[in-house]
Amino acid sequence: MNTLKSRLRNFKLSGIFNSLEERLSYAKEKSLSYVELLELLMEDEYINRNNNSFKKRYARAKFPAHKTFEDFDLTFQPSIDKRVINDCLTCNFIREKKNIVFIGNPGTGKTHLSIAISLKALMKGFKVLFTPVSEMLQALNAAKADNSYYQKIDYYLTPDLLILDELGFKKLPGYSADDFFEIISKRYEKGSLIVTTNKAFEQWGDIFADNVLAAAILDRIVHYSNVIAIKGPSYRAKDIKKHVK
Repeated sequence: MNTLKSRLRNFKLSGIFNSLEERLSYAKEKSLSYVELLELLMEDEYINRNNNSFKKRYARAKFPAHKTFEDFDLTFQPSIDKRVINDCLTCNFIREKKNIVFIGNPGTGKTHLSIAISLKALMKGFKVLFTPVSEMLQALNAAKADNSYYQKIDYYLTPDLLILDELGFKKLPGYSADDFFEIISKRYEKGSLIVTTNKAFEQWGDIFADNVLAAAILDRIVHYSNVIAIKGPSYRAKDIKKHVK
């Protein structure tokens, strides 16, 4: 047994390694055939690898919090069509290289829904990355100083789904339009986006202080997008009111 488990460890078959003795006892008790036992062991290995893959991809996604769709209160935001969100949760938009844009005031659940959809994407085996827009642009600008700019560009191009959170919440520096366009143009028709913003499309020129680039960015994002406008009150304001006597 020790030799067998040593070889399993060397072959990196940790799923079988962890369940071997339990499965052998079960097989003996149930008089399983060799094929049936092998099927159980292979299933253990498959589940273990899937779990490990999910954990690694979840860590790399860099979510600011764990948010699920089941935790989202749709009754508080009646403007949201549940059928539209359910369609997003299938993640077909990722397979089709399309985008989602959430537009709404702060606190209306845009980030929550983007994370909930992204969690479903992880469960389906996709690679995901979450980043506030301002942090991405700062990272890209800093990368120019040490000649790692294109390496950092690849970092944002690699995921199947890139979540760009809080577009328009902070005033962006002058260099931002060029760097943002670099990401959007290179992901166009090659990878999916979820963008959350508190600015209507006609205000995007103000975000980037460059109407021409803003129009080019908007065109590439919206071309293959499902635009979801949330017209409702802030969840955070609701929670504040609960604590005010």
